[in-house]
Amino acid sequence: MRTAKIDRKTAETQISLELNLDGTGKSNIDTGCGFLNHMLTLFARHGRFDISLTCKGDTDVDYHHTVEDIGICLGQAFDTALGDKRGIIRYGNMILPMDEALILTAVDLSGRSYLCCELDIPTEKVGDFDTELAEEFWLGFVRNAKCTLHIKKISGTNSHHIIEGAFKSAARSLKQAICVDKDFAEEIPSTKGVL
Repeated sequence: MRTAKIDRKTAETQISLELNLDGTGKSNIDTGCGFLNHMLTLFARHGRFDISLTCKGDTDVDYHHTVEDIGICLGQAFDTALGDKRGIIRYGNMILPMDEALILTAVDLSGRSYLCCELDIPTEKVGDFDTELAEEFWLGFVRNAKCTLHIKKISGTNSHHIIEGAFKSAARSLKQAICVDKDFAEEIPSTKGVL
């Protein structure tokens, strides 16, 4: 099984995360931020990843450090669980409708960190969650998962739907990319021989 356990403690957050890439979509998530709990629960379900996560952060300040550091830890967990990435498909993409929102994501587990995030979220907040933190989460993730991720809003007017569509779409793109191609299970999917 492709699993990882990440513990991170800073002056701003204390995080414990367990990830099973070959799970069934079960999750037990307590981030201290209700909206982020919701996003990560549906990320686990749509990617079929098992995620156990607790975070104690400086939420009396705001959710910035919590969101960024959880993105960092989840990225580290993906990188660890994938190992040398032998046999994986490597690429994944999804165009996902969430009511009026339509979100495209595409991922390359290339070993190179890059985020192109074009969500154009119309409001500054969803509940008490600063919507600009959605991009901060994905920045933390790609820098530590060492992947390229494109997230693009094709249409959408509801901020909740746009962010939720992005998490669901990214989960499904990642699920494709991490799948092992049984015909090439012993190969690194790169002409360089390493990812």
